[in-house]
Amino acid sequence: MELVSIRRAILSVTDKTGLVDFARFLSENGVELFSTGGTRKMLLDAGLRVASVSEVTGFPEIMNGRVKTLHPHIHAGILADKDNPEHMETLAKLDLAPFDLVCVNLYNFAEAAARGLDLKAAVEQIDIGGPCMLRASAKNFHSVLVAPGPQHYARIREELEANGMKAPLALRKDMAALTFRQTNRYDGMIADYLESHEA
Repeated sequence: MELVSIRRAILSVTDKTGLVDFARFLSENGVELFSTGGTRKMLLDAGLRVASVSEVTGFPEIMNGRVKTLHPHIHAGILADKDNPEHMETLAKLDLAPFDLVCVNLYNFAEAAARGLDLKAAVEQIDIGGPCMLRASAKNFHSVLVAPGPQHYARIREELEANGMKAPLALRKDMAALTFRQTNRYDGMIADYLESHEA
């Protein structure tokens, strides 16, 4: 579809630069916000209404946050092709709703590696749920807008304002390409680290 209305957004970020302003812009334009952990706390502290991802999954965050967004109720909403009636019927049957915007950036593994943490501690800084959501939303750019970092908030806001809170296809495709470049670099950095350290 050429334009996607932005009505439901997941926000889960490590780099919180500009996040409150971006989330406030979304909220003031009628976007329903969902979030996790520290991101949600920051937005709540800023006075924004933000539902927990656990309200979507019906399941608590577990294992020190290792498992929170890895759930079919999240990924069905991200991966549903809005042009595919069967996908939309499946969501309706399961009482789920699609997500329109995924705003995610990743644990700072480079910083963890630079601190000289031992291998087991460094591994805890490898993001799993974040890349899954990024890749899912980038794959489904025909239906979803992905925001892979704060450097993109200004362009996204400008284009949404210009299009009545609808994301153009060109913007969605550009953000998808940037997202895959980012996750590729992230995985490469982790592979380099593991290859250079003894088990």
